[in-house]
This record gives sequence, structure tokens and C-alpha cells, in this order.
Amino acid sequence: MIELLNTIDSFVWGPAMIALLLGSHLFLTFKTGFIQRKLPKAIRLSFSSDANAEGDISHFGALATALAATIGTGSIVGVATAILAGGPGAVFWMWLTGVFGIATKYSEVFAAIKYRVKDHKGEMLGGAMYIWERAFSKKEGKAPWWARLGAIAFAAFASIAAIGTGSAVQASAMTGIIASNAPWIPAWAIGIAIVVLVSVVIFGGVESISKVCEKLVPFMAVAYALGCIVILALNAPFLGAALGLIFECAFTSKAAFGGAVGSGLMMALQFGCARGLFSNESGLGSAPIVASAAATRNPAQQALVAMTGTFWSTVVICALTGVVLVSTLVAHPDIQGEILANPTLFTGAQLASTAFAKIPFVGTPILVFGMVAFSYTTILGWSYYGNRCITYLFGMKAIRPYQVLYVAVAFLGAIGVGDVVWTISDIGNALMAIPNIIVVLLLSGLVARETRHYVYEGHLDEVDETPIPVVAGK
Repeated sequence: MIELLNTIDSFVWGPAMIALLLGSHLFLTFKTGFIQRKLPKAIRLSFSSDANAEGDISHFGALATALAATIGTGSIVGVATAILAGGPGAVFWMWLTGVFGIATKYSEVFAAIKYRVKDHKGEMLGGAMYIWERAFSKKEGKAPWWARLGAIAFAAFASIAAIGTGSAVQASAMTGIIASNAPWIPAWAIGIAIVVLVSVVIFGGVESISKVCEKLVPFMAVAYALGCIVILALNAPFLGAALGLIFECAFTSKAAFGGAVGSGLMMALQFGCARGLFSNESGLGSAPIVASAAATRNPAQQALVAMTGTFWSTVVICALTGVVLVSTLVAHPDIQGEILANPTLFTGAQLASTAFAKIPFVGTPILVFGMVAFSYTTILGWSYYGNRCITYLFGMKAIRPYQVLYVAVAFLGAIGVGDVVWTISDIGNALMAIPNIIVVLLLSGLVARETRHYVYEGHLDEVDETPIPVVAGK
């Protein structure tokens, strides 16, 4: 069964998926008029609030919650895995994927705000499932069968992915890093602690999750970034060689580190793009779910704010991690010997741990802090995604059982039974991206047209007067 799941996982995250997502990034960059050039304005807008705008949480609250889910183990271990499999050149392609992925994040959030709805309590609901339903509805308000199928497929796959990606995998990462540095703490005790710390937040709903993320995410991201900058300062004599190696391996067939790491241009491209796409989640359809709850005057405002998430997660955090790892590999050639000794067993987690441990005093503490903080906030962020998707499928009565299952799976992941769940959730990630990307591409003309009006013609403060429909509660 595990072998079959791994085969499916390799297929769905193969060249076709990478081509779909990367191609969408490039196409939507063109359609939106290279919206990336509005990044400075978007960053300023992230810290603004509007008491008169309609929504449940602030611009920054929605961004922080999305970043909490995005900046996870992929920002450290995922980068190390890309370097291990694709060589230093993978760092460049990961970074470039983040740059172009900004346009996809903007487009999918724009569509989600445009077609969001309210529940009977007045709380906002949004995401690809509601886009499919509302964008193609007939005059009588009923969506055609194929639109309903797209909506159900996205919600179902996202619910599965949330349990694995957001719960089991992150809990397993937290346990692994804590146990390696404090082996006297049993895994079950760490699991219980995770369950308690997660439960006290997620059972309070989106307001509770966003409040915690607003405080924790900026602190953890800035602290980790500063830690990486300290390491880069310590590695200063090797930075030139490291950056040169990253660019050289990105465009040539040269194998890095004497063939110990990386397999040339195609592997660098494949793994750099794959891990970049996974790290920033542009195109997966996850961030639009929480962005739909934001108080915003029009779809363009929150879409601009949301696109900064891709910039922070991949263009900044993942890039810093990548340069830290490559410069440390250049500075400490003995790591290559460890990789050569166990070429099939040496994992991304081992590479990250080994590389950071080479930095005296600060290396390991930075890694431990980053892994624990990133994993915890990812559990919080993805809990909201799963919550909203399960509500769409089965109604509000399903929320509490799903939350209980979510924290139970976190405990199972912490005690080491999350491997199968991880593979299933990874498959779910790819499969949820397909209906999301399709609907965003179908609506790209509308997004481009309204972006011209709101962003490029100076109407960004205009209030969208379109009524937000109320869906019947179950």
C-alpha cells in the first residue's frame, strides 16, 4: 500500500503538475500586467485596517493566518530536500517560482473575494468551492453539475490534505527536532503538549486563530530571518562561492560538490520548482480560504495583501535558508562525505540539522526555534482551511468532529505514525490544486479586467457594492 501511495505521489507531483502550476504563474503574471510591481504598495496595505469594510478579520490577520500555514517545515526541510536532490541550482528555481507565483496568489484570492458568501451567522466563507458554485451559476442560482463537481473535488481533497500537511506532518517535525535535542522527553508527552496548545486556539474559530497568528508569525519570521543573517555573516568568506554555485548549477549540467549533491540542470529545475510551489502554496487554493474572511473594500485590496505572502515565504524565507545551507556546504566539505556515505538514506532533515549544527552557538538553536514555531503555526493555519472545507461538504455540524480528528491526528503524527498520512496528504495537495488552478484560469479575463479598474486606474479605495449572498446553514 505504501509503495502504491508513493507511486501515485510521484506521478501527481511529476512534470505535468509542475508545468501546470509554473505555466499558470507565467500566464497570470502576463494577464495581470505583472502585478508583482505593485509589491511595495501591497506591503504597505498589509498593515492598514478599515473599520467600514465588510469582513471578519483584518487585512493583516488574514495574511498572518495564511503565512502561518505557508511558512512550515517546507521553509527549512523542504529547501534542504530540494538542494539534496536537485543541487544548489534548485535554490534559484525555487526563488524564481516564488517571484512568478505572486501573480497566481493574487488571482486566486481576487476570485475568492469576488465570489465569497456569508453563513447564517454572518461569517464570511470563501475559496475555490464557492468560486466554482457562484461564477458559473445560472440565472436561477443553480450551478451546473460540472461546477459542483469542481467545488466538491476541491473541498474533499483540501480536507484530506489539511489533516496530513497541517496536522500529522508538522507534529512529526516538531517531535523529531525536540527529541533530537532533548532525547529524555518522550514522544507521547510532546504529542500531548501539541494537542493542548493547538486545541486552545483552533476551537475558538478564525478570530482566535488570527489573533494568535498576528502576534506569533511576525515574531517567528523576523527572528528566523535575523538568525539566518547572523549565519550568513559568519559564512561571509564563502558567500561569493555559494552564490556563484547556485547560479552556475541553475543553468548548466554541472553536478555540485563533486557529484555528491545534485544531478544537473533538469533536476535543479524540477526540484527547485516543486519545492518552491509547495512552500508558497500559490495555486493550491489554500490561502484564499482565509483571505475570504478579511475585511476589505474590494477584491483587489485583499488580493494585493495576500500576494505578499508568497514574497515573504519563498522569495525571502526560503531563499535565506537556501543560501545558508549552500554556503555552509561550501564552508564544510566534510558534510559531502556524510552524504556520499549514505546517498539513499541522507534526508533533507538530516542535511538541515547537519548544516545548522556546523554553525557554533547559534546554528542549532535557530533551527530548533524555526522548526517548532513554523510547525506550530502551520497546524493552526491549516486547521482553518480544513474547517471551512468540511463545512462546505457536510455543514456546521461536522466542524467539531473534524477538529477532534485534526488534533488526534496531530498526536499520532507526534508519536511517529504519520508517514502514510503524509503521503496521502501530499497527494491531496496536488489534487486540490487542479480544480483551483482550472477555475482561476477560466476567470483570468475577469480578474485582469477588474484589476485594471481597481489597481491600474486608481480605484483601489472604491467599495464594491455587490451584495454578498447568504447561504443556508445545515
